[in-house]
Amino acid sequence: MKARLVVFPIKGRKWCFGRSVDPAAAQAQAARTPSTLRDLWDTITSKPKPLNANAELLVDFASNKMNTAWVGLEKAPEGTVKNKLYGLGLRLLARVKPSEIFLKSISKEVSKVHVAYPPSLNARLVRRRLRHIALRGNIIHKKYFYGSVSLLPFTFAFSVLPLPNIPFFWISFRTYSHWQALQGSERLLRLVSDCSGAQKSDASNKSKDELRKPLGCPWVLEPSEELEKLICDGEEANDGVNKKAVSDICKTFHLNKNDILKFWDLM
Repeated sequence: MKARLVVFPIKGRKWCFGRSVDPAAAQAQAARTPSTLRDLWDTITSKPKPLNANAELLVDFASNKMNTAWVGLEKAPEGTVKNKLYGLGLRLLARVKPSEIFLKSISKEVSKVHVAYPPSLNARLVRRRLRHIALRGNIIHKKYFYGSVSLLPFTFAFSVLPLPNIPFFWISFRTYSHWQALQGSERLLRLVSDCSGAQKSDASNKSKDELRKPLGCPWVLEPSEELEKLICDGEEANDGVNKKAVSDICKTFHLNKNDILKFWDLM
């Protein structure tokens, strides 16, 4: 599956990284995931599968159930316990770093990435920044994944209280989130590191067509004049790219606005 990534600086050395939203792919993934325990059992037992494939199916099933439960909390009437839990969840989710959200978007199905970036940037620099965020994410999320797993047994102590075991659900979510980000960082690193000798950073050594389409590589760098224009229109003297320009970029390139604005909020 092909994924389109959008990379651009917002101020100095601070960059934004995002993946264009593909509703059709999300719907196809949801359709392949069993919706009930009976469907899950039938899928697992119908054909022999490797252990890791069954584990991924279980994780996807649990993730869908968590998403369904979250939607239920979102629709709860104002002032109810469920509505208050939803508000607490939003405050906790606001603490998740945007780089983690970006890495989680690089799923195991992604086999090729098309990277849109401003033509004013050096192509080698863009690849280097992608490798950097993947390497750094691999180190950070591996550490936090094992840390979250070690905390899970302690959260069972809260199950004796006559309230929802919020610590257990939060640590479970963070464990799954760090695992997703870890898998995404490893996948992204493999994709942008392959075929490293096929492309030169100096555009004068290659034509634009050769720059955009390195033969046989799992990555394609796509200089975008439209992205460059949106950045220039919204760039301010000392404050970098303004929030309106970032919102326009999200709309043009089909990025999740809330996730990308987290990069802007870190300035």
